Amino acid sequence: MSELSKNMELVADTYGRPLRSLRLSVTDRCNLRCSYCMPEQDYVWLPREDVLTLEEMARLTGYFTDLGVDRVRLTGGEPLLRRGLSGLIRLLRQNQQIKDIALTTNGILLADYAEELYEAGLHRITVSLDTLRPERFHQLTRRDEHARVMDGIASVPRAGFTGLKVDTVAIRGFNDDELVDLIEFGKQAQAEVRFIEYMDVGGANEWSQEKVLSQATILLILSMRYGTIEPMPERGAAPAQRFLLPDGTTFGIIPSTTTPFCSTCDRSRVTADGLWYRCLYATAGTDLRKPLRAGASSDEIRDLIRSGWEGRRDRGAEERKALERDGLRIGGLIGIEKLREDPHLEMHARGG
Repeated sequence: MSELSKNMELVADTYGRPLRSLRLSVTDRCNLRCSYCMPEQDYVWLPREDVLTLEEMARLTGYFTDLGVDRVRLTGGEPLLRRGLSGLIRLLRQNQQIKDIALTTNGILLADYAEELYEAGLHRITVSLDTLRPERFHQLTRRDEHARVMDGIASVPRAGFTGLKVDTVAIRGFNDDELVDLIEFGKQAQAEVRFIEYMDVGGANEWSQEKVLSQATILLILSMRYGTIEPMPERGAAPAQRFLLPDGTTFGIIPSTTTPFCSTCDRSRVTADGLWYRCLYATAGTDLRKPLRAGASSDEIRDLIRSGWEGRRDRGAEERKALERDGLRIGGLIGIEKLREDPHLEMHARGG
């Protein structure tokens, strides 16, 4: 626990949004090549020597919790590729300001590590699963790992976890005929399914508005099967709007493309090599690794984070929606050559 933890400071940005949630990318590597995230076969990886140690990640997290963060989500790339991940969880559990430690994974290695993660003190797990059909999974990810993902999902409740979430990117013309099947699967797997509107993140994923399955359309499809669907209370700063089916089943939709939630966003991201992004869509971040390794004092690094957040004006999803509304959203926002020059610009490097 850092020295200010007992007197935690709360900071807010220019719109009054607090700094509450941190997504910590532990690696940029991934064992899938999903078309909406890592569409290229080969990538420029972060230099090994630049990647933060687990101890450095825990120390940086401590500075964020001193300023108000109380929720940490471990991401990647694929976080289970990072050796010693359970050790990082144990370090984070020592920080009394953290109320929730979650993990987002593609599930391939999950069955191997679920019990270890539970024993280390991880609170919650989210598994990304975009289709229940093995052939579609291979089409989307270019890997034949569907069975291992399903085994990973099954291992979560066995290990003792509750609150499992399954995240599905809803893509028109790809998996829009599986929405009901996914809800039913969630019931069997003791998981809450969350549908995510296809987002124009990165630049190489060939996103188009025609592929977006909107929240309104998702609700229409599901209501044709289940009847009246009731919205649950306001989500606050959470990204998902939750809904209730007549049988009591809950599910969520993250409508960040058609209904951006920038006004309540309290999240920021630290990459595996210590770049801090205040918005998922930001093209530039703040280097925290350099001062950390140069011996900057705790106060100096906290001041860097404090001033960065207090000056935050990011409303990236709203800005992109405005471009589309005004007819200015044409093609990829970041060219492939630029993405190869700076690996941080693709989502696999900053935790999505």
